[in-house]
Amino acid sequence: MAPLKVLICGGGCGGPALAFWLSRTGHHVTVVERFPALRATGAQIDLRAQGIEAVKRMGLLDEIRSKLVDEEGVSMVDSQNRVRATVLANKTGKGAQSLTSEYEIMRGDLVRVLYDATKANVEYIFGITVESFEQHEDRVVVHFSDGRSDTFDLLVGADGQGSRIRKEILPQDSPDPYLHTGIYMAYWFVPRTEADNNIRKTYHSQGSRMIMCRSHNEAETQAYFSLKDDSEELRSIPRASIEKQKEFWAERFGDAGWQTNRFIEGMKSTKNFYCQEVVQVRTDTWYKNRVVLLGDAGYCPSPFSAMGTTASFVGAYVLAGEINRNSQNLPQAFANYHQILRPFVDEIQNVNWSLIRLVGFPQTQIGVSIMHFAFGLLSYLRVPDLVARFSKAEKGGWKIPDYPELREDNIYYKTKL
Repeated sequence: MAPLKVLICGGGCGGPALAFWLSRTGHHVTVVERFPALRATGAQIDLRAQGIEAVKRMGLLDEIRSKLVDEEGVSMVDSQNRVRATVLANKTGKGAQSLTSEYEIMRGDLVRVLYDATKANVEYIFGITVESFEQHEDRVVVHFSDGRSDTFDLLVGADGQGSRIRKEILPQDSPDPYLHTGIYMAYWFVPRTEADNNIRKTYHSQGSRMIMCRSHNEAETQAYFSLKDDSEELRSIPRASIEKQKEFWAERFGDAGWQTNRFIEGMKSTKNFYCQEVVQVRTDTWYKNRVVLLGDAGYCPSPFSAMGTTASFVGAYVLAGEINRNSQNLPQAFANYHQILRPFVDEIQNVNWSLIRLVGFPQTQIGVSIMHFAFGLLSYLRVPDLVARFSKAEKGGWKIPDYPELREDNIYYKTKL
């Protein structure tokens, strides 16, 4: 197998996971990241279902375990901070994960794990991105934002739900790749107080508003505001200036109750603020000739699926396996990748948005009270715990394929000294 020259656009989780597999099998991999340094920031994410198995095969599970966030479960609280329902994490090692995964980790810590596992064999270039590219029968010519150009055997778009690579390969008559859910969310970090512990707290307020907080260390707590609003003009909020975004969230949540004032005050000075429209990326175009999409760029399942990180790791494993099996016929490799992974993506994107909008975002105080009663009863009867424990670990029963050629004892591992 002749080694390929691979360019991956995006240095988050999916891109470096693919770089891990391809560099281990002797390919020459470059990762470009638009941020000027390793973007080891972000909120709490998790691994679930088939994603746990994918990380096991990388040999990184123990390293990830050493950096996990201590989150025991999720509580639903009222405006007086009284607990109405609690669902604990399923840490039995059997069945499915519950609302809290056994593998909760800060995004920055997971990014560092991947970077440390690949930096000796992968070239990372920070502060640039792909400006444009031209495809030829046997190569891709890529033009970078710093004015340089280079030639590669393939280009991977792992550049998130707003992927510029995806925009370039979609047919001109393609429908909007975004499934708009009418839900918006923002998160930031605030100082931790004595009231914060290792239980994630979720609070609902009338007006289709939800607030969540969770602590990841002794000094900081993450605050999340989520809002259901079908007004199309709100789609511009995530593209507004940070100041305008903060003004919007402070105005919409000013009278929400609970610990809102604390969170809004902390939002003013936070160095970690992010706002987004909750969407899914749904497209049949995952590749074109020698360009292929990975993770959120091709099939973002949304934060409410809790499967975004898992999708990136599983997708990277399948894509690497098919590239290695079809290195001389990349369009075939990409077609196989699409065929094999599509059932899994369809499963994780099968989110009941009507139920989430109804239950997760009650419009009235009566609706909030009804939800508290229903979840309190389910919690008292331990229904969520039993469902998790006796459910299958694999999402939808889809089996992650096996690629023996990616195993460390069957590969050529080139270490740069």
